[in-house]
Amino acid sequence: MQNTTTQLTPSQEKAVNHKDGALLVLAGPGSGKTRVITHRIANLINSGVAPYKICAITFTNKAAGQMNQRVAEMGTSTGAHISTFHSLCVRILRKYAQFAAIDSKFSIYDSADQKRCMKQAIKKADIDSKSFTPGKLLAAVSSLKNNLIDPETFKTQSDGFYAAKVAKVYRAYQQLLNENASLDFDDLLMKTALLLRDNQQVRDELNDRFMYLLVDEYQDTNHAQYCIAKSLVANHGNICVAGDPDQSIYRWRGADITNILAFEKDWPDATVVKLEENFRSTPDILSVADKLIAANKNRKPKSLIPVRPPAGKVELACFEDEQEEAQGVADKINNLIRQGVSARNIAVFYRVNAMSRAMEECFVRNQMPYQIVRGVEFYSRKEIRDILAYLKIIVNPADEIALLRIINTPARGIGKVTIDKVRRYALTHGLSFYQALAKVHAIDSLSQAHKGRITAFVKMIENFKKAAPDSVSQLIKKVFVESGLQSFFNSGKESDDNSAAENINELINAAAVYERHAEQPSLMDYLQQISLFSDADSYDPTTERVALMTLHAAKGLEFENVFIIGVEDGLLPHERSAESDDELEEERRLFFVGITRAETNLHISYTRYRTVRGQYRRAVPSPFLYELPLELPHQQPSSREDSYDDFDDDISYEPDEEVVPFTKGQLVKHKKFGLGRVEQFIEMGQNSVIVVKFKAGQTKTLMLKYANLTKV
Repeated sequence: MQNTTTQLTPSQEKAVNHKDGALLVLAGPGSGKTRVITHRIANLINSGVAPYKICAITFTNKAAGQMNQRVAEMGTSTGAHISTFHSLCVRILRKYAQFAAIDSKFSIYDSADQKRCMKQAIKKADIDSKSFTPGKLLAAVSSLKNNLIDPETFKTQSDGFYAAKVAKVYRAYQQLLNENASLDFDDLLMKTALLLRDNQQVRDELNDRFMYLLVDEYQDTNHAQYCIAKSLVANHGNICVAGDPDQSIYRWRGADITNILAFEKDWPDATVVKLEENFRSTPDILSVADKLIAANKNRKPKSLIPVRPPAGKVELACFEDEQEEAQGVADKINNLIRQGVSARNIAVFYRVNAMSRAMEECFVRNQMPYQIVRGVEFYSRKEIRDILAYLKIIVNPADEIALLRIINTPARGIGKVTIDKVRRYALTHGLSFYQALAKVHAIDSLSQAHKGRITAFVKMIENFKKAAPDSVSQLIKKVFVESGLQSFFNSGKESDDNSAAENINELINAAAVYERHAEQPSLMDYLQQISLFSDADSYDPTTERVALMTLHAAKGLEFENVFIIGVEDGLLPHERSAESDDELEEERRLFFVGITRAETNLHISYTRYRTVRGQYRRAVPSPFLYELPLELPHQQPSSREDSYDDFDDDISYEPDEEVVPFTKGQLVKHKKFGLGRVEQFIEMGQNSVIVVKFKAGQTKTLMLKYANLTKV
C-alpha cells in the first residue's frame, strides 16, 4: 500500500485529506485534478472506507477507465464505482426498473435512432416536418428532459402555437420510446433523477450504498445530473465536486455553469480548495490564457501559476485563405517532425468539424500521418448500424426501430406492404411488432409466401437469441454470416462492399477487445458501452499521427504542440453567439480550453479570406485576438481583394491617405452597443476593420463601412 499524499502540493493534499462533508475543488487546467481525485479515492479506502461505498463520476468512458487504472496502480483495494453519469444511470435503472416503470432490458437510442423515432413521432402527430424539423424538435425535447419536464407536465405548461406543437410531438415521441422499450440519452438522466426524487426507498438504498460521491468536471453538469448528485448524498452530504467554471463549454448540451458557481449556496459549510499551480503549460502560454479569460464576468477568479520554466513559443499568424493556412500549418508540423518531435505530440484544433477538410486535403497531399478525432462516425456507418440492430433485437425484441431496419436487410422479400399488414395486426391485437411477426400464420391478409419469409426471419432471430449468452464477438460473426449480410457484400452488389466487410471485421475485433477487458462481458453491456461511446473516447494517444479535432473534443487532452486555426469572427466566437453575452463568454471559455491544452508551443492563426457556404469571403479577425497579449501580424492588401470582394460596391469607405480615421483609445458611439473605446484600427481600404470595447463589456470587431460609428 502506497502513501497517497506523497508528491502532492499543499492544496492538493488538503483536498485529498478532506473526508466528510462537502468539498469544492476549483481546479485550473493542468493543475492535477485527476491526480487529486484518484488520490482521494485511495486515501478514503486506506482510511477504512469500503471501496464499494465510493462512487466517482466523470464525463467520458476513457477518463473513467484511466481513473480506474490509476487507482489500481496505487496498490489500494479495488471495487470503487468509477463511471460516467450515463453509465451509472443505466446501472441504477436496470436494477430498479420496476420502480421506474420501465423494462430492465431497455435499448438505448443513440442520435441516429432518436432521429428515426422522432420522424415517426412527427408523422404520428401529423406535424409539418418542414416547419418542425426532427433536429429542432429533438433539441427542444432534450432541453425539457434535462429540466425534468415530462410530456404531460409540458402539455399543461405549453402556451402558444410552437409550444403546443412541441408538446404534441414530445408526447408521441415518448410514447414510441415506451412501446419500443427504449430510452434515449436524456431519459437515462431524467428517469434516474425522478426515481431518486420520488422513491425514498431507492434513494435511501443508494445513499447507503455510496457513502462518498466524487463528481469530476462539475461545471459541465446539467440540471438532471445536478439533481442526481444531490439525491445520492441527501442523507449524508459527503460530496466532493471538482471542476473549473472557466472550462464550462457545453451550454448547448444543457450544461449549467451555475451548478458550480452556486455550490457554496447549496452547501454553506463546504470546504473550498483552489488548485492554481499549473504543471502542464509554459509561462507564456498561461499568460495568454489568463489574459483572455479575465474578460469573462461569470467566473470564480483564480490564478494560473506556472510550475514549468520558460520554454517554447507562442505565435499568432495570418494567412491569405484556408488553403494557405493549412499548408502553413502543415509546413510547421513537418519541420517539428523532422526535428524529432513525435506526431502524437501535435494537434490541430478548430471550432467546427467542416474546418478539417482543408487540413485533411493538405495532409493527404503532403503524405502526413493524421487521425480525425470523431470516433462515433465508425458506429454511424450503415453496415455497422445494421449489425448492431440485429444485436439490439436479440436483447430487446420490442425495439421496433431496430427491427424495421433489419427485417429486410439484406433483402428477403419482406417489403413495405407486408410490414404495414403486420403492423395493423399488431395494433388490432395489442401486440408488439415482433410478437405479431411471431404470430404471422394468423394474419389472413398475407400470402403463404410472405408468411414463410417472416417465419424464417423470426426463426433466425430466435436462433441468435440462443447464442447470446456466449461470446459477443462470436455472436457478431454468426449474425454476419447467417443474416445473409456476408453473402450480400461478397456478391458485389454494393460498390463499397470490401470496406463494409472490413468494417464489420473491425467491429468483431473491437468486441473481442471488449471481452478481454470487461469484468462480466455480456451482449447487453456491450451494446450499452457502444451507445455511450463519444468522440473523445476515440482518440488514440499511442499512434504516431497528428490529431485533428474540434475544440470541444480537445477537452481533457494535452499536447506538446498545439495549432488553433480559423480564429475569426463568426467562427470563434461562432456566429450564433453574437447576440448573447452568456454564449459569447462560453466561446471565450472554449478558446481558453484550446489554449490551455498546449504544453510548450502554441500556434494561433486566422485568414484574410475563407470559403463559407461555397462563397469566398473576406474574413475578420476574432475579437478574442485583441484580448491576448500578442501583436496581430500586419496585413498587407491582397491582390485577390478586388476579384473576390463580396461586399456591395455602392457602399464604400476610402480614408484620406494621410489620416487614420480612428485611433486607439478614441471614444466612439454605436446606435446598438452604446459608448465604447477603440482597441485597434486595421487599415485595409474599403475593407478596414475597427475593434471596439463597449461600456457594456463586449468587444466587437466591425467592418468600418458598415459600423456607423460616431466619434464622441
